[in-house]
Amino acid sequence: MPAPLAAEETVEPSGGAGEKSAHAFRTISEVAEELDVPQHVLRFWESRFGQIRPVKRAGGRRYYRPQDVELVAGIRHLLHVRRYTIAGAQRVLKENGVRFVQAVGRGEAVAAAPMVQEVEAGGGSGALGNSDRASLAEALEELQACRALLDGLHGVAAGI
Repeated sequence: MPAPLAAEETVEPSGGAGEKSAHAFRTISEVAEELDVPQHVLRFWESRFGQIRPVKRAGGRRYYRPQDVELVAGIRHLLHVRRYTIAGAQRVLKENGVRFVQAVGRGEAVAAAPMVQEVEAGGGSGALGNSDRASLAEALEELQACRALLDGLHGVAAGI
C-alpha cells in the first residue's frame, strides 16, 4: 500500500489559517495559483519537460512536491521572464541540470539571457529568407500608404 501523501499537512503553528507547510504537497490548482500559470499550461509543460514528475494518485490527481514546484517556478521564469523558447529552456535544463533551474525558481540563481533562439516552428536559424523580406517590404509600403492617408484625413479634419 502506498505511503500517505503529505498533502494533509496544512497548518504550521505560526502560519495563518489554511496555510500549508513548506513541505506539504500541492495540488495542480494550488501550484497554478501560486505561480500565476493556468493548469493546462502546467500539464503542457509536463509533456515537454520530462523532469516535471508530480506524484499521481488514483484518478490521475497530481500532487506537486516542493522540489516540483521549484522546478516549475524555474521553468516559468525561463519562459516568461527570460523569454526562452521551450527548446531553449530544455537546453538550459540539459546543460545546467534540474538543481540549477530549481535555484532559478527560488531566486537563488540567475539564468543567462537566451542566445538568438531558433524559430520553434521551423527549427531554422531565425534569419529571413528573400520571400519573407519581400513580403515584409510590401507590408511596410502598404502601412506607409495607410499612414499617408490618415495624415491627410487628419489635416482635413483639423481644417473643419
